[in-house]
Amino acid sequence: MPIAPQLLRQAMGQFATGVTVITAAVDGAVHAMTANAVTSVSLEPPLVLVCVGRQRAMHGVLERAGRYAINVLAAEQEPVARFFARQTDQEPAYRFVQQPPKAPRLEGALAYLDCRVVERLPGGDHTIFLAEVEHAEVYGGDPLLFFGGRYARLASPTTTPSLR
Repeated sequence: MPIAPQLLRQAMGQFATGVTVITAAVDGAVHAMTANAVTSVSLEPPLVLVCVGRQRAMHGVLERAGRYAINVLAAEQEPVARFFARQTDQEPAYRFVQQPPKAPRLEGALAYLDCRVVERLPGGDHTIFLAEVEHAEVYGGDPLLFFGGRYARLASPTTTPSLR
Protein backbone atom coordinates (compact mmCIF):
# COMPACT_ATOMS: atom_id res chain seq x y z
CA MET A 1 0.00 0.00 0.00
CA PRO A 2 1.52 3.38 -1.01
CA ILE A 3 2.22 6.04 1.58
CA ALA A 4 0.52 9.44 1.60
CA PRO A 5 2.15 12.10 -0.60
CA GLN A 6 2.55 14.40 2.43
CA LEU A 7 4.53 11.73 4.32
CA LEU A 8 6.80 11.15 1.32
CA ARG A 9 7.40 14.91 1.04
CA GLN A 10 8.19 15.09 4.78
CA ALA A 11 10.54 12.09 4.66
CA MET A 12 12.40 13.31 1.56
CA GLY A 13 12.60 16.76 3.14
CA GLN A 14 15.14 15.25 5.53
CA PHE A 15 17.51 14.80 2.58
CA ALA A 16 19.49 18.02 2.12
CA THR A 17 19.90 19.04 -1.51
CA GLY A 18 21.45 21.79 -3.52
CA VAL A 19 19.18 24.23 -5.30
CA THR A 20 19.20 24.83 -9.03
CA VAL A 21 17.41 26.94 -11.59
CA ILE A 22 16.65 25.04 -14.77
CA THR A 23 16.67 27.26 -17.85
CA ALA A 24 15.63 26.71 -21.45
CA ALA A 25 14.88 28.91 -24.42
CA VAL A 26 12.01 28.58 -26.88
CA ASP A 27 11.55 31.05 -29.73
CA GLY A 28 14.08 33.40 -28.13
CA ALA A 29 12.24 33.57 -24.79
CA VAL A 30 14.02 32.35 -21.63
CA HIS A 31 12.05 30.13 -19.25
CA ALA A 32 13.24 29.22 -15.75
CA MET A 33 12.17 27.00 -12.86
CA THR A 34 13.68 26.29 -9.45
CA ALA A 35 14.42 22.58 -9.00
CA ASN A 36 16.11 20.31 -6.49
CA ALA A 37 15.06 17.05 -8.18
CA VAL A 38 18.32 17.09 -10.16
CA THR A 39 20.83 14.24 -10.23
CA SER A 40 24.12 13.30 -11.80
CA VAL A 41 23.56 9.92 -13.46
CA SER A 42 26.79 8.93 -15.23
CA LEU A 43 30.31 10.22 -15.87
CA GLU A 44 30.81 8.15 -19.07
CA PRO A 45 28.83 9.35 -20.92
CA PRO A 46 28.17 12.51 -18.89
CA LEU A 47 24.47 12.23 -18.01
CA VAL A 48 22.21 14.17 -15.65
CA LEU A 49 18.49 14.27 -15.05
CA VAL A 50 15.84 16.67 -13.89
CA CYS A 51 12.32 15.70 -12.85
CA VAL A 52 9.55 18.10 -13.88
CA GLY A 53 5.88 17.88 -12.94
CA ARG A 54 3.69 17.25 -15.97
CA GLN A 55 1.43 20.16 -15.02
CA ARG A 56 4.31 22.67 -14.83
CA ALA A 57 4.82 25.17 -17.65
CA MET A 58 8.48 24.11 -17.80
CA HIS A 59 7.40 20.61 -18.84
CA GLY A 60 6.12 21.85 -22.20
CA VAL A 61 9.13 24.14 -22.56
CA LEU A 62 11.58 21.22 -22.17
CA GLU A 63 9.55 19.12 -24.60
CA ARG A 64 9.91 21.87 -27.22
CA ALA A 65 13.45 23.03 -26.46
CA GLY A 66 15.10 19.61 -26.29
CA ARG A 67 17.84 21.04 -24.08
CA TYR A 68 18.18 22.73 -20.72
CA ALA A 69 20.75 24.18 -18.40
CA ILE A 70 21.28 23.36 -14.76
CA ASN A 71 22.39 26.49 -12.89
CA VAL A 72 23.62 25.58 -9.38
CA LEU A 73 22.66 28.44 -7.07
CA ALA A 74 24.95 30.33 -4.73
CA ALA A 75 23.89 31.00 -1.12
CA GLU A 76 23.06 34.63 -1.88
CA GLN A 77 20.68 33.62 -4.68
CA GLU A 78 17.83 32.57 -2.38
CA PRO A 79 15.59 35.41 -3.70
CA VAL A 80 16.14 34.06 -7.23
CA ALA A 81 15.25 30.53 -6.07
CA ARG A 82 12.05 31.79 -4.43
CA PHE A 83 11.04 33.79 -7.49
CA PHE A 84 11.44 30.91 -9.96
CA ALA A 85 9.73 28.54 -7.50
CA ARG A 86 6.75 30.93 -7.65
CA GLN A 87 7.01 31.56 -3.89
CA THR A 88 7.04 35.33 -4.35
CA ASP A 89 5.95 37.95 -6.87
CA GLN A 90 8.87 40.21 -5.95
CA GLU A 91 11.28 39.90 -8.85
CA PRO A 92 14.90 39.97 -7.65
CA ALA A 93 17.88 41.17 -9.66
CA TYR A 94 19.16 38.45 -11.98
CA ARG A 95 20.53 38.20 -15.49
CA PHE A 96 20.45 35.44 -18.08
CA VAL A 97 23.25 35.13 -20.60
CA GLN A 98 22.01 33.72 -23.89
CA GLN A 99 24.58 31.89 -25.97
CA PRO A 100 22.72 29.84 -28.61
CA PRO A 101 22.62 26.99 -29.27
CA LYS A 102 23.38 26.48 -25.56
CA ALA A 103 20.64 26.89 -22.96
CA PRO A 104 20.63 30.23 -21.10
CA ARG A 105 23.09 30.68 -18.22
CA LEU A 106 22.08 32.40 -14.96
CA GLU A 107 24.76 34.87 -13.92
CA GLY A 108 26.12 34.38 -10.41
CA ALA A 109 25.48 30.63 -10.28
CA LEU A 110 28.19 28.36 -8.85
CA ALA A 111 28.09 26.07 -11.87
CA TYR A 112 26.42 25.86 -15.27
CA LEU A 113 25.72 22.65 -17.19
CA ASP A 114 24.35 22.83 -20.74
CA CYS A 115 22.44 19.63 -21.45
CA ARG A 116 20.81 17.98 -24.48
CA VAL A 117 17.77 15.82 -23.71
CA VAL A 118 18.40 12.23 -24.81
CA GLU A 119 15.42 10.50 -23.22
CA ARG A 120 12.11 11.27 -21.55
CA LEU A 121 10.97 8.72 -18.97
CA PRO A 122 7.62 8.55 -17.18
CA GLY A 123 7.88 9.07 -13.44
CA GLY A 124 4.37 9.12 -11.99
CA ASP A 125 3.11 12.71 -12.09
CA HIS A 126 6.53 13.85 -13.36
CA THR A 127 8.66 13.31 -16.44
CA ILE A 128 12.33 12.49 -16.01
CA PHE A 129 14.36 14.43 -18.58
CA LEU A 130 17.61 12.49 -19.01
CA ALA A 131 20.24 14.60 -20.74
CA GLU A 132 23.84 14.49 -21.91
CA VAL A 133 26.02 17.31 -20.58
CA GLU A 134 27.63 19.01 -23.57
CA HIS A 135 29.27 21.93 -21.76
CA ALA A 136 29.99 22.83 -18.14
CA GLU A 137 31.47 25.79 -16.30
CA VAL A 138 32.39 25.87 -12.60
CA TYR A 139 32.73 29.16 -10.74
CA GLY A 140 32.69 28.01 -7.09
CA GLY A 141 31.46 29.65 -3.90
CA ASP A 142 29.04 28.80 -1.11
CA PRO A 143 25.94 26.83 -2.19
CA LEU A 144 22.28 27.42 -1.46
CA LEU A 145 20.76 24.33 0.19
CA PHE A 146 17.23 23.05 0.78
CA PHE A 147 16.34 21.02 3.89
CA GLY A 148 13.09 20.41 5.75
CA GLY A 149 11.13 22.68 3.43
CA ARG A 150 13.49 25.62 3.99
CA TYR A 151 16.42 27.21 2.25
CA ALA A 152 19.69 26.98 4.17
CA ARG A 153 23.40 27.71 3.95
CA LEU A 154 26.42 25.69 4.96
CA ALA A 155 27.61 26.42 8.47
CA SER A 156 31.21 27.58 8.45
CA PRO A 157 33.49 25.79 10.90
CA THR A 158 34.67 28.07 13.69
CA THR A 159 37.89 26.14 14.30
CA THR A 160 40.30 24.30 12.08
CA PRO A 161 40.41 20.56 12.84
CA SER A 162 43.68 19.32 14.26
CA LEU A 163 45.67 16.77 12.28
CA ARG A 164 47.01 15.12 15.47
